[in-house]
Parts: sequence; structure tokens; C-alpha cells
Amino acid sequence: MIKIVVAGFKGKMGMTATKMVRDHEGFELVGVLDPHAKETNLNELAEFSTVDVPIFNDKETVVKTVKTDVWIDFTIPSVAYENTRFALEQGIRPVVGTTGFSETEVNELVNLSQKQALGGLIAPNFAIGAVLMMQFSAKAAKYFPDVEIIEMHHDNKLDAPSGTAIKTAEMIYAERGEHQQGHPDEKESIPGARGADYHGMKIHSVRLPGLVAHQQVQFGSTGEGLTIRHDSYDRASFMTGVALGCEKVMDLKELVYGLENLL
Repeated sequence: MIKIVVAGFKGKMGMTATKMVRDHEGFELVGVLDPHAKETNLNELAEFSTVDVPIFNDKETVVKTVKTDVWIDFTIPSVAYENTRFALEQGIRPVVGTTGFSETEVNELVNLSQKQALGGLIAPNFAIGAVLMMQFSAKAAKYFPDVEIIEMHHDNKLDAPSGTAIKTAEMIYAERGEHQQGHPDEKESIPGARGADYHGMKIHSVRLPGLVAHQQVQFGSTGEGLTIRHDSYDRASFMTGVALGCEKVMDLKELVYGLENLL
């Protein structure tokens, strides 16, 4: 049994991950973490009334109290880096779905994991379909270098563009390189109208209630267009990837960035 702690368990993704770990026959939920939780045990919550699992308010108490193999993190960008670093330093394998890491932070965490010879995963998106969308988009960029990304999420998402959009842009850039799109003299009558610019490709972020996680990669060429789109209608769509990550990191010797590295 893989012993797992879920950090940020009171958020929507954290709650879904907590349920997944509880229902997975190969996993044992040994604790959950939220700095603002008033409860001390999951059985104090109606949806977990029969579950005897401690709730922690700080990560230091977690490692003093329970033995943990994997640290699932669905917190917020401002604490995810510290949590991931802490997990690696304590010999715990992180599986992180929180986005907002800088390239420097990811590199630092990879270097630390290599020193610790410890597996880990940071994934901008855990949905298998989203990973395929990114891979298909990178392949298409060889033939359709003119591309824009439109990512759409719920209105409580803190970071923009999404980690998935950034990862997609990075994968496309690795295939096509620098490429200037649009009219060279175009002007924005309202600043930001053309979206964020990543090496010449535009990224547009939509935040609206009712959405979960959606992304459309729009390619254009002479006389034709190509659209590659993925939609997550329910947060349960991410749990297959989270479970896979928890299993795979047990055999890795370093942290990897992107679920595609485990498929």
C-alpha cells in the first residue's frame, strides 16, 4: 500500500483527490493538510463520517506524526513550491497539481530530487485527454506554425495563463521555434486585446463561472484551419492521472515535469 497525504484537501481538487485515494485499493490515506481547518479528523466532515484520518494544520506535524510515501499537493501557487521542496527534503515523493511554478523553481526542485534520488511529478494537467491534446498540438505545429491558444477555466482560478496553456506553448515552441504571427503593424486599441505573447504565439485566458477546465489550440494556414480541443467537465477527469502519478513516482529517481513523461 502506498501511504499518501493530501495537501489542500478542502479545495475542490483536493477534496476530489482525497476521495480518490480513499477509494483506490492500492492507496492508504494517512493524513490531510489544510492550515485553516478547524477539524482534527476527517470523520468530523459529513462526506467522510466513517473515515478515521487525521487533519493537520502544518506540514511539520505531518512528518512527525505519520509515515508518508507520497505527498499530493492541490494547494495554491504561493505555497506549492515550499510544500514540494519540504516533501523532497523529508524523503516524500511529491505529486503536484498546483500550477504557477516558475522555470527556475522547477529546475531547483528537479536538482534537489536528483540529489535525494527521489521521484516526483509536477503536472499542469492530470487529464489524459489534455496530455494528448498537448502532444497532438506539438506535432501539428510542424505543419501549422501559426497558432493561438485559448484556455478557459472557472472564475476562482488564480493564475493566468493556466499551467496547461504554458506547457502547451512550450511544447509547440520546441517544435516550431520563434515565429512571428499576425500583421507586423497591428495595434491594440485596448491593451491586452491580443492576449499574452509567448515567442510569437498568443495565449488568451477566459475566467467564467460554470467552467471547469477547457483549452482550444487554434491553427491557421492558407485556406484551412485546424482546432484541437480538450474539455474537462468534472474534476474526476483528473484523478486517473493523479493515481497514475502516485504509482509511477515510487519507481522514479527524480522529479519530472508533465504527465506525458509517465505515459
